[in-house]
Amino acid sequence: MEIKLHSFNLELKHTFTISRESHDFQPSLIVELISDGISGFGEATSNPYYNITVDNMMKIILENKSKITSLSKEEPIIFWKKLQPIFKDNMFALCALDMAFNDLNARKKGKKLYEIWNLKVDKNPMTDYTIGIDSVEKMVTKMKELPWPIYKIKLGTKNDIEIVKELRKHSDAIFRIDANCGWTADEAIENSYKLKELGVEFLEQPLKADDIEGAKKLYKNSALPIIADESCIVESDVEKCAGLFHGINVKLTKCGGLTPGKRMLEKAKSLGMKTMVGCMTESTVGISAIAHLLPLLDYVDMDGGLLLKKDIAKGITIKDGVISYADKNGIGVSLL
Repeated sequence: MEIKLHSFNLELKHTFTISRESHDFQPSLIVELISDGISGFGEATSNPYYNITVDNMMKIILENKSKITSLSKEEPIIFWKKLQPIFKDNMFALCALDMAFNDLNARKKGKKLYEIWNLKVDKNPMTDYTIGIDSVEKMVTKMKELPWPIYKIKLGTKNDIEIVKELRKHSDAIFRIDANCGWTADEAIENSYKLKELGVEFLEQPLKADDIEGAKKLYKNSALPIIADESCIVESDVEKCAGLFHGINVKLTKCGGLTPGKRMLEKAKSLGMKTMVGCMTESTVGISAIAHLLPLLDYVDMDGGLLLKKDIAKGITIKDGVISYADKNGIGVSLL
């Protein structure tokens, strides 16, 4: 098995702002695993919050090249299990490898990845489209630029309720709110009642990840479901979130890929929690991988490719929130 690494600096259509950062470009690493003339692709983007860069992902992969290639005959579950101890401090790099290996394995077997997993795709949820923090005027412009059935709105400002009230004047779409740890428990409780009246479906990670007492208070008193993001990073976090959150948002880059991500979703379902997968502004490579988990999800945020000025791959397509799979096997992608 051969490893090829492709680095990109993805330019965004608009400056993307959340409660703690803004950026115009998203560095990304594409891992290509080649065996028997067949390529599998995986992706992970950089993230300053988790101290992940394209360089440190490439470094750890290249340092462990021989170990990775020695596992070429294994099944994806074993591939991930044997690499996890090496990559435990860089799960983003492990995600790109795991994604590529799942893709390669499915392509070798002549099947789409969801077929390998025996999942039915006839009841897949629609994806939301994210509106980053900006002036209200620019947020409205972004909504008008791409009319959509579900919007995920980034908040964490001093004027959050006013922002949503203004956006509501311009759309009947479902709203989802992601405060990215920007509120206190009392703010979140108060906001939940106001936002419910404005047609908001749920609140994603309104409190800091370490605010356990606040999470308990919010869980008991919120008018809206609370979905964990920064509080649910790896598999062991799922059980910890039960009783503190109504659901979890799994990020494949954070947990180390499709293999653990699928287990996290299955665990959450067994605990009676809602399930979601979110993206980290990946290209169509990473977004296409998420699509194969759709049958396990209640909600999905896989708009990364839609936020880019120019994509670097083709695979799944999205129209008015509805996801269509590519004809190719595996996760169904090819680089442009």
